[in-house]
Amino acid sequence: MDSFGMPAMSYATGVVVDDGSDFGGDSGDDAARLIATAGFVREQDTSVLLSRVLPGLDGPELRALTERCRFAHAAVLVFPADEAALRAELARCGLATDAEAQPSVVVRRRLADRHGLPVADLDVRILRPPVPGPSGEERAVEVFALTVPPGSGLSAIADHERRLDHEAHLAFDVVRPDPLVLRGLLAGFARYGAAADGGGYNPHEDGTVFYFTAPAGTKTAYRRVELYAGGDHRDVLGEHLGERRGGNPDGNADGNADANAVRPLDDVQAAETLLRLLTGAWTTQALAACAQLRLPEAMSRHTGIGTAALAERVGAHPRSLATLLRYLVMLGVVSEGADGFRLTGVGALLDAAAPASMRPLALMYGGPFYESFARLAHAVRTGRPGFEDLYGENHFDHFARDPELAAVFDRSMASSAAMFGPLPAHPVITGAAAAPTSTVTAAPGGPRTVVDVAGGTGELLGLVLTAHPSLHGVLLERPHVLEAARSRLAGTGAGDRCRYVAGDFADVPPGGDVYVLSRVLHDWDDDRCRTILGHCARAMPAHADLLVVERLLPEDGTTPSLATAWDLHMLCNTGGRERSAGHYGRLLRDCGLELVGHTALPLGAHALHARRS
Repeated sequence: MDSFGMPAMSYATGVVVDDGSDFGGDSGDDAARLIATAGFVREQDTSVLLSRVLPGLDGPELRALTERCRFAHAAVLVFPADEAALRAELARCGLATDAEAQPSVVVRRRLADRHGLPVADLDVRILRPPVPGPSGEERAVEVFALTVPPGSGLSAIADHERRLDHEAHLAFDVVRPDPLVLRGLLAGFARYGAAADGGGYNPHEDGTVFYFTAPAGTKTAYRRVELYAGGDHRDVLGEHLGERRGGNPDGNADGNADANAVRPLDDVQAAETLLRLLTGAWTTQALAACAQLRLPEAMSRHTGIGTAALAERVGAHPRSLATLLRYLVMLGVVSEGADGFRLTGVGALLDAAAPASMRPLALMYGGPFYESFARLAHAVRTGRPGFEDLYGENHFDHFARDPELAAVFDRSMASSAAMFGPLPAHPVITGAAAAPTSTVTAAPGGPRTVVDVAGGTGELLGLVLTAHPSLHGVLLERPHVLEAARSRLAGTGAGDRCRYVAGDFADVPPGGDVYVLSRVLHDWDDDRCRTILGHCARAMPAHADLLVVERLLPEDGTTPSLATAWDLHMLCNTGGRERSAGHYGRLLRDCGLELVGHTALPLGAHALHARRS
């Protein structure tokens, strides 16, 4: 029998057997527990596993839950002497050794509460080496690692935790989480006997976990179940934890509810959460310093480098650089191993040579936009951009006076090019590419034309023209931007199919087949947006289509969204705003255009399709 009073599970098959062993095998053998957990993860089908975790769940409700969440991982807590020992243990178990480690907020708090220790005394990391599911699904073993140096006073805690396996659990990832979906899932779990058992928000990976104690009749050896929702859902979490505190405090399956209690919204954690939020500026500046010092260019993802050698390469003070590197490790931008520091996948995006490098964004958000955000209160009080209060002019005029800064800004706009990836396959674009030659262009009978209004350096237009050799393009931009655009588009091989027009919004070229406004309207207030859309509507032939690329605010105003953050950015820096689809629809109607529909793009963006009314 295992320590929960249930027969131990044979993880390779998912069959419950009473072999007299402790949960996961020999309690002193972390490798055996890792191997058993990986075997379990490989074998499970989400629908079957849900029906075993929640006895009685079947039929339409089982199908509904299976559509809303998928089995993601099983968790195990191990106790390496250091990170090198952990990586070696993973290798012996046939698990990937390059999984990135992040601080674990929730488990560290649970361990501290359970054993009466200060949170700061515990170094708990979380990493997820991948393990494929039975049909090749992306899954993982979630490894919590509490560092226990040889001879440490933590050895007794390690023995206790191995024996009772408090942190062993199954986890299901919520697909497209929003508050309504989350509340429905939580209610469904409760309906079939699962009891709320804590949870928390991890700011390091921007995810919210909801823990349950499994029902008494559950058919797996795991006694805890996790729902994981990407993003910050602490409002729903508060309801979940309130239900737990209002219930029977001794109702957990292991009879140890008080020892296991986790209170992420109590005064201590609330203060810790607020402190992390208040130090967000430090994160921005650490990333900007990383880019300014060109650390990514001096490091590798595959080979470590010591602090002294790195300091010499980038011209930095070794001890000060070590302090920055430790912070970057906490952020997941670099990792530290026996051979020194190396880049993570996140950090590699700050390399200037990386495809779609985000280094220019780091320089902008840590530079002029960082400084202007100190004027946010002014923007809220007056309705005037903090940028203008700081620099005495709007950001477009300011950048135009500083060619070097303007070049960084233009490159920062290209850093978000990932959102454009699906656009060449948009039906409006593919339809234009497949249509007969245009009869309304400047040269009737000529090719179909895509007009990119204020299209920056041509990142989007280049993607469209490269994907569709039958299309031609027109790029309308300010004169100082067109020079960079010519160079970029020449590099794509599509430059000879593009015409460059210097001007402003009043100069929208007539006669195009598809017009594009990408990340333009959010820079302006409603009146200016109507002016811009009016220029486009007058230039558009009757058959032409308009694609507007913007982030959309949720219609209900409550669903977490990247657009909510950018709305604040627009307020402070441009005087513009993000809008909902309904808001854009009203602006389009005011200008004789009709919103046909909108489709999602990466990075929280949408492509809104409009035509002449």
